[in-house]
Amino acid sequence: MPVMKILTEAELRRIVPLDVDAVNCTENAFRALSVENAVKMPPILRLDVPDSRGEVDVKTAYIPGLSAFAIKISPGFFDNPKIGLPSTNGLMVLLSSKTGLVQALLLDNGYLTDVRTAAAGAVAAKHLAQEDASIATVFGAGVQARMQLHALALVRPIREVRVWARDHRKADSLVEQLKLEHSFTVSAFADPRTAISGSQIIVTTTPADRPIIDASWLEPGQHVTAMGSDAEHKNEIDPVAIERADVYVADSLNQTRRLGELHHAIEAGFVARDANFPELGQIIAGVKVGRSTASDITIADLTGTGVQDTAIATLAFQRAEERHAGTLFES
Repeated sequence: MPVMKILTEAELRRIVPLDVDAVNCTENAFRALSVENAVKMPPILRLDVPDSRGEVDVKTAYIPGLSAFAIKISPGFFDNPKIGLPSTNGLMVLLSSKTGLVQALLLDNGYLTDVRTAAAGAVAAKHLAQEDASIATVFGAGVQARMQLHALALVRPIREVRVWARDHRKADSLVEQLKLEHSFTVSAFADPRTAISGSQIIVTTTPADRPIIDASWLEPGQHVTAMGSDAEHKNEIDPVAIERADVYVADSLNQTRRLGELHHAIEAGFVARDANFPELGQIIAGVKVGRSTASDITIADLTGTGVQDTAIATLAFQRAEERHAGTLFES
């Protein structure tokens, strides 16, 4: 009888921390995307639930060389914190690439998505930010803001962190949490432009539907990772910034043309619909060039890809096998 492994969120948190292995795993997933026609990654299946300010994304990808592929269901209901619930949750199903049989059910409640999203931010900074970048600003004060900063510290010598959020109380709360977790200086800023001034890495982690960063605020040498615009209506970066940046990089150009920050620049008429830009995987693989000078302004548009989900789910299953974690279930 077919046997699958069931892993709970608690087990997954224990065996898949946000560490260098998670970053490398995500980096390799992006590298696989640079090989033309190798990865099979269909468009995101998306469902909006406007009455509850909710959305559900379904993502998947087959990566040659991996023994399995993941299908992820990822709901985001952004009014949930008002009733004491997390805004994101979900699960992943891992299936054999040879037989299609279910190998594992990962009941992660969105944890693995958080890990792979933060790891993607680290990969973007590793390949696009200045090597000595030490000052980082994060927009947002939720779980992903905290994890993005943790991931950044794995790839850059971060010594100062600035936090801005629409709700200044939440920014203050995140600052206090980060002080307990890291040795770098952490401060909350009331003014977003001031928070950016002099910073070398800027990460946006919000569900904003209108720009929270103006193009005129950006300074030479800065790197911006925008990871909140994963739906057509979301927009964190002034569309003019995409046109003016020295280097714009997509996680998946097909996706960012449809729902990323690039999508808004196209709709506003600042960028041609068929304009070609490098993808993060191509820069990792050395096929395309990213930052070429210290003064370049670089922008990474991360909308979230199925390859990241397959990669992190495969890593989770490998760790579970090695450590005999999870519960076996015969179907």
